[in-house]
Amino acid sequence: MSDLAVRVQGLGKRYTIGTSHKSTQPMLREVLADALGSPIALLRRLPHRWHPAPVSQDSHIWALRGVSFDVTRGEVVGIIGPNGAGKSTLLKILSRITEPTEGRVEIHGRVASLLEVGTGFHPELTGRENIYLSGALLGMRKTEIDRKLDEIVDFSGVAKFIDTPVKHYSSGMYVRLAFSVAAHLEPAVLIVDEVLAVGDVAFQRKCLAKMEDVHQQGRTILLVSHNVAAVTRLCQRALLISDGMVQRDGPARQIVSTYLLSSLNYSAQRSWPDPAVAPGNHIARLRRVRVKDDNGLTTETVDIRQRVGIEMVYDVLLPGHVLVPYCEFFNENGLCIFVSRDLEPDWRDRPRPAATFTSTAWIPGNFLAEGSLQLGAGLLSNDPYVVLLHHRDAVGFRVVDRLDSDPAGARVHGPLAGVVKPRLTWTTESLAAQTLPSPIERLTRPAGM
Repeated sequence: MSDLAVRVQGLGKRYTIGTSHKSTQPMLREVLADALGSPIALLRRLPHRWHPAPVSQDSHIWALRGVSFDVTRGEVVGIIGPNGAGKSTLLKILSRITEPTEGRVEIHGRVASLLEVGTGFHPELTGRENIYLSGALLGMRKTEIDRKLDEIVDFSGVAKFIDTPVKHYSSGMYVRLAFSVAAHLEPAVLIVDEVLAVGDVAFQRKCLAKMEDVHQQGRTILLVSHNVAAVTRLCQRALLISDGMVQRDGPARQIVSTYLLSSLNYSAQRSWPDPAVAPGNHIARLRRVRVKDDNGLTTETVDIRQRVGIEMVYDVLLPGHVLVPYCEFFNENGLCIFVSRDLEPDWRDRPRPAATFTSTAWIPGNFLAEGSLQLGAGLLSNDPYVVLLHHRDAVGFRVVDRLDSDPAGARVHGPLAGVVKPRLTWTTESLAAQTLPSPIERLTRPAGM
């Protein structure tokens, strides 16, 4: 059996800008739903002749163009990118909701999709009926769905309303049931869009745990999300899509880090040459913040083994204040991983004169984990405690772990989770071999000895 789960070759999707020509053809889900409700309604919905929608002469836009990639069985792939990049269009094509304009898609096995709210369920059918409809569309027998029904309903938390038409569900109830159906009907490929953002925090965690379980079963998952924490947690690999094309394809943490730095437009240096618009007040103003290496050079990429300095240049305009420079560090998920203050004795509890100061916080090597960091910088006074100036998104940089440059590190494969990656000192002790009883002695030794 081939290890290939999904193959996309030269995929393109073109939309018309201008006059809308809506197709009058019913979708397969609508036809089947009507068949369950009324055979007469089914006959009324079927057109006398199937024909494509008229082609407009208006201008066109390519939502996707030249997209190609392969996904192997059991792989979890995150798809990230800015709004309007073509991510949802790609998933709709993979889910067979819309057809491509060019290229081809090859999928091996059942596909279950969870896209935007409203896709997949028939509003007039109850939750229970929609479960059976979804299973039938996946090619499952009724007996198979029967075995999964209780588990699906219990996971969704909508048991009280399972025999109510889903048009009366809230968006959260709808999503909980839709995800439960998609995840429990044992698809070979599970496709999930940003729809999980609709659920509450507890259910989002439940969904993430379920997707990890689906992955452990050897199934393939394609996940589109702006929640980069979910992407780095679940996915080993990520695709960065922008302008309808795959811009990058690689390890999830690396792709997410690159995307965040580029999308947030952070650089390793930020200056305010005009004091009138610089962060601060009449006591002090920030002049520059930058990331530098041991040689004093500004750097956007830092080797995990090398120390890195965060340099702040600021003007003290009004003398006589005790000032404390500080930096706060945020990882790519927006989590503040730590804050550092200047507590060195040189200026601790000492009022500063009017002058320009340069303060540098040095982060040792083998401390930060791989990924992107954004920095806030500021000045505060301790007595009384007042933040005199603060700039939340001052600079950013990326930490990389070049395993090939460290023979010891090269023997450890795969990224480590966590917001820091300290290289701790380990000690190991062992007892002399002759002091330990042999396995035979342990088996034949009388009890209590």
